[in-house]
Amino acid sequence: MTIKTRFAPSPTGHLHVGNIRTALHNWMFARKSGGRFLLRFDDTDAERSKDEYVEAIRADLAWLGLSADEEQRQSTRFDRYEEQFARLKAESRVYPAYETAQELDLKRKIQLGRGKPPIYDRAALELTPEQIAAFEAEGRKPHWRFKLDHAAPITWTDKIRGEQHFDPALLSDPVIRREDGSWLYMLPSAIDDIDMGITHVVRGEDHVANTAVQIQMFHALGAEPPEFAHEALLVGTEGKLSKRLGSLGVSSFREKNIEPQAIVALLARIGTSDPVEPVADVQPLIAGFDFARFGRAPARFDEEELAQLNQKIVHLLAYADVKDRLPQAMDAAAWEVIRPNLHDMGDVEQWWQVVTGPVSTPEMSLEDQEFLSVAHGKLEELETSSELWKELTGALKEATGRKGKPLFMPLRQALTGLDHGPDMNALLPLIGRDVALARLAKAAA
Repeated sequence: MTIKTRFAPSPTGHLHVGNIRTALHNWMFARKSGGRFLLRFDDTDAERSKDEYVEAIRADLAWLGLSADEEQRQSTRFDRYEEQFARLKAESRVYPAYETAQELDLKRKIQLGRGKPPIYDRAALELTPEQIAAFEAEGRKPHWRFKLDHAAPITWTDKIRGEQHFDPALLSDPVIRREDGSWLYMLPSAIDDIDMGITHVVRGEDHVANTAVQIQMFHALGAEPPEFAHEALLVGTEGKLSKRLGSLGVSSFREKNIEPQAIVALLARIGTSDPVEPVADVQPLIAGFDFARFGRAPARFDEEELAQLNQKIVHLLAYADVKDRLPQAMDAAAWEVIRPNLHDMGDVEQWWQVVTGPVSTPEMSLEDQEFLSVAHGKLEELETSSELWKELTGALKEATGRKGKPLFMPLRQALTGLDHGPDMNALLPLIGRDVALARLAKAAA
């Protein structure tokens, strides 16, 4: 059997971090299994679905490296949904209901007030032809519900949660079609999963009850359901669901100069028994992907942890991975020197300016100015070499008697404008002897 997973976003907005995690885990499981990954746009809501969101979702997944093997759109499959709906209707597995939203809300409040679960009472099944005719005369149009079979419990073995048991009598018959004829997602999704050969569905634990309902839909449509894996939901650093998680998407990460590898590395592991590690290559993450390692506790998403992970990953990036994002004159040797000092790729320009200038020289004491004047003279005597810094500091130590911080700090400040940064032995050859002489002369003046 070829494993086939799917990510099925509704293009009614941009992806957020929870969506990205779902897409990633479906993609990783398919890749580990040598299977296929389907991107399906659940765009049956014609009013809210926008092509701009379709394009944005494609672009976000591409940026993250989550390539799809196939793409489908539900909006091209309405005829198929009508065909299967007619079949279920003929088999009495769907039925019309005429309650208004206000009437249903009142029913739920009464049930809750009596200490009962707010389950639909199936009153629509008891309507007489005369009552239906009266509703139609009022101008009411029915919504349609899928009729659950109460004869046996719904069971499945979840790849994360283990054995699952639901009593269908404790579930409401789900609404599958609105009064205006538009579809809710559950029935079209089941039809698509059958037709498209989906073998595994990975999604959040908030869909567990929906899965119980959909399993009966699969059977009613004459198909075996796919295997399911329901993972714990993401929570914020405060340990609970956070509205902020819904606003964290690719655009937010890009604004903060977060690398796609950092997002993948974090979301691949949080919520599992495996440690989050800085890896620039996704292959080890794919190789270690295992539903048995997923826990039931909420997965905590920490933006500070992401930032720290991102810094470590930047320090692993090869020149070939970033050369198109670097200043034109910055070569592989310069990248190796500057890379260890980056918090993120947004710092590159700042550190490259330390090399190319101009730099702002801090105010020096008269004693340090005299020292830098000596340094200028010693540097003039030296030839350009890869050991220029060591030769310069060695000559100055002998000439002035300075050592340690009094020796190194004024030189660093004069040459870079900063009191911290890359190893000067590696940095000074990038700055160059002539530029260094000019900076020392300026600082000594």
